[in-house]
Amino acid sequence: MRLSVEERFGKPLVVHADFLDLVSAIEQDQRQHISESTLERVWGYSTRGYDTVSLRTLDVLSMYGAGCSWRLFCEALAADCFSSLFDIESITTSELSVGDCLRIGWLPDRVCEVRYLGDNRFVAEHCENSKMLRGDSFSCLQFSLGKECLLSDFRHADSPLSQTYVIGQKHGLTTLTHIPLSEHQPKKG
Repeated sequence: MRLSVEERFGKPLVVHADFLDLVSAIEQDQRQHISESTLERVWGYSTRGYDTVSLRTLDVLSMYGAGCSWRLFCEALAADCFSSLFDIESITTSELSVGDCLRIGWLPDRVCEVRYLGDNRFVAEHCENSKMLRGDSFSCLQFSLGKECLLSDFRHADSPLSQTYVIGQKHGLTTLTHIPLSEHQPKKG
């Protein structure tokens, strides 16, 4: 919805003045008022201690950005996501054999090769420009080109602490290659 609003508004919202301008644009177009502090919270520009947004705010923003209610916007988005499931290049763990590797990459210049251990677990074998390091391990069910990837139960090799690590948050995975065990030659480092 934020992208739809920014597209209609004509620019991304990055400074306080942009939110003030959007307040005016929404008031002129929708005859509804949303405060700049509410807009800043929706965009994550300022939290001010709140983490919820009212249905009224979502409806007004949806009407401004997409010309429909929040409910209809969500239904259209869900239908679009469902249909795009068939267009996405993906690799699931059910397609892998123990020992197979994946080469994954994300912006700006991150590249990692990870080996499948079985039971949805992976270990990093080679990493470039990433917080993920050789020996780190994680669980993941699916990798999809162009989509962010959630690595659960992520553990650095030298730490017992478990975290969740999301890679490709803004632009998704930019590289996704399956390297079967028979073709895999581990890299050093």
